[in-house]
Amino acid sequence: MTGSSGHLGEALVRALTADGEDVVGLDLLPSPGTSVVGSVSDRDLVLRSTRGVGAVLHTATLHKPHIGTHGRQAFIDTNISGTLNLLEAAVENGIESFVFTSTTSAFGRALTAGTGQSAVWITEDVVSLPRNIYGVTKAAAEDLCELFQREYGLPCVVLRVSRFFPEPDDSPEIRQSYDHLNLKVNELLYRRVDLEDVVTAHQLALERAPQLGFDRYVISATTPFTPDDVGALATDVPGLVRQLYPEYEEIYGRLGWTMLPAIDRVYVNARARRHLGWAPRHDFRHALDSLRSGRDPRSELALDIGAKGYHAETTGIYTTRTRPRPART
Repeated sequence: MTGSSGHLGEALVRALTADGEDVVGLDLLPSPGTSVVGSVSDRDLVLRSTRGVGAVLHTATLHKPHIGTHGRQAFIDTNISGTLNLLEAAVENGIESFVFTSTTSAFGRALTAGTGQSAVWITEDVVSLPRNIYGVTKAAAEDLCELFQREYGLPCVVLRVSRFFPEPDDSPEIRQSYDHLNLKVNELLYRRVDLEDVVTAHQLALERAPQLGFDRYVISATTPFTPDDVGALATDVPGLVRQLYPEYEEIYGRLGWTMLPAIDRVYVNARARRHLGWAPRHDFRHALDSLRSGRDPRSELALDIGAKGYHAETTGIYTTRTRPRPART
């Protein structure tokens, strides 16, 4: 288990341990779930740490918030070379299942339609057009997983996970326009997933990887929309939501919340539900029912894990430090 001290990593260590699994946790930072302190970029450490292991869950990564504080080479070292180290160690040590935590950010520029166009319906068949070093390195790591399955028969499942971070949005304009929880509930309609559901998706992927061989899956809350809605989503989200959930306006009104006016993309989890047998619980319907009853719509696991941040010394929502642009030559 890489990234065992992280947000998803801690949640997975808890769940796997509760299921009776013996977890070897690897992370740069020490924690109760981390038994090996070190980097996935250390090839010898990775090889030693995977001896006697039956499966690998690879969640360790440099994330989008690290773009402002880490150079491109650091992303390559961790996200690409680190994944390669794990894949080679998995083959050498006879590991039976490999699950790679990727991101919907790998879709990149494919997520945004042109001005005045319909929302984009995002399935696994959409071609990735990464927009930054984070997306580039995650997409490349996915391709390495596919290569190792094809060349060595290593069962690899890639999970492209949508937003599940607990921190406020990184856009000041968005933070000023929406209450923190209001925005996260809105996002369950099209681009967010609860941590508990991310954990169950990983557990199922781990179990089914040998039968699947290789595949990529979008991991996001089940959207209530259909492909026929993409035109209206670009212009009148409140109207569509009102048709599907007539009670939402009363609940939102009582809380002083507002609905997004438009949506530019919808993540579709149909393949993951079909192939993995995944049944995410925390969708917009669940959120409305929870809010009506006066309960927090987030899972107990998500609330218990809380926010971990992405830097040792955070200077903003994630960080406000920016790296200077490289000189042109």
